[in-house]
Amino acid sequence: MKKFFLYVSTIVFITIPIITFGQSNNRPSSIEQHELTITGYLQTQYQFTHTPGITSFSGGDFSTNSKDRFMIRRGRLKIDRVDKFTNVVFQLDGTQNGVQLMDAFIQLHDPNKKEFTLTAGLFNRPFGYSIVYSSGYRDFPERARVFQTIMPRERDLGVMIGYNPIGKYNFLTTEFAVINGSGISARDYDSKKDIVGSINLKFDSLVNNNFDIGFGGSFYNGYVRNNTQTIYKSRKGGYLVNTNPQNEGGYGDRNYYGVNLQLRYRTRLGETDFKTEYVEGTQPGVEGNNTIKGPTASMSFNNQPATSLFVRPFNGYYFWLSHKFAKTNLTALLAYDVYDANTDVNGSEIGKAGSFTNSGDMKYNTLGYGLTYEISKQIKFTLYNEHITNENTLLNNYSNDIKDNVFTTRLQYRW
Repeated sequence: MKKFFLYVSTIVFITIPIITFGQSNNRPSSIEQHELTITGYLQTQYQFTHTPGITSFSGGDFSTNSKDRFMIRRGRLKIDRVDKFTNVVFQLDGTQNGVQLMDAFIQLHDPNKKEFTLTAGLFNRPFGYSIVYSSGYRDFPERARVFQTIMPRERDLGVMIGYNPIGKYNFLTTEFAVINGSGISARDYDSKKDIVGSINLKFDSLVNNNFDIGFGGSFYNGYVRNNTQTIYKSRKGGYLVNTNPQNEGGYGDRNYYGVNLQLRYRTRLGETDFKTEYVEGTQPGVEGNNTIKGPTASMSFNNQPATSLFVRPFNGYYFWLSHKFAKTNLTALLAYDVYDANTDVNGSEIGKAGSFTNSGDMKYNTLGYGLTYEISKQIKFTLYNEHITNENTLLNNYSNDIKDNVFTTRLQYRW
């Protein structure tokens, strides 16, 4: 929690002297009234890693005997319509793995009070910045590991209220949702609902129209059902084991708190963007073992976990820096992100006898760098490399850094 308040204080300090921009997935292609409009994008790519069969957050795990691959990363087809009272959005994702529903929601609004919206259906959880920002517009190939872990596929089913004032207070956007908590691909597996909300502010065209700033805060409050009589709760140096018949059908808390900041500055040399988010909280997961690999043991569930819950305090953050060079279509990318699945333990304690620690408690750092080139308004080419390190532990399979760096070359077409 101290790190969280330090991060908040830093953002406040940066923004006070100046008193979000982006493409949101929770909106139609245009807010102006229109009949059916079809938009979308296709991302095809080639990837290479050093070790066959690695667990990867760069488009999914590699096959057991494969260390390189061609794949369709995303193939989005979005249909929307806007009239006087409603917005309707329907989006599919088609890849080599099949076709999946990504968005399906109806937004209601009063033409006399356009600042309010009511959204019902399948939509992006209103948390932070990168969760709701479209992958078709993001320069970096993937979201940070921490957000892929706590909110895989970003979406959930529920209802959401939004407020964005018109006029001099239009810099404010706030959203609040009640959702299943089980994600995009499953029915709700318990009777509890989760709540998530955010408040974001954006100020564009400051400092002689050369500077934009956006910042905000978010929260998530939810639960995960325990399916056994035992639950493991983290403490300094290991886990406290609680075995009791009443634990079966009980719940582990799933709580997140986050802050975000986006800066953009335009000069004669080009346009520079800096974006960052920090999130911390409590995440129920399971034990990392030979069946469930460590990097996914702390991932949020889309169905009832069969084994005992391991409730962990976590934190994570990322820094994204990009610069588009003036009079060119070339953009340089630099990123760094951290995900610590269990802040109560460090690498030298993971695997210690009697601590019940396991590969689901590890910390990861990712350094990314690359280039994008806009061939046209529709076509973008990306070269990107990720250098991933995990902390060394006492576990046999994780005593050293795993060779799981990933190089990606991607071609995207957006219409």
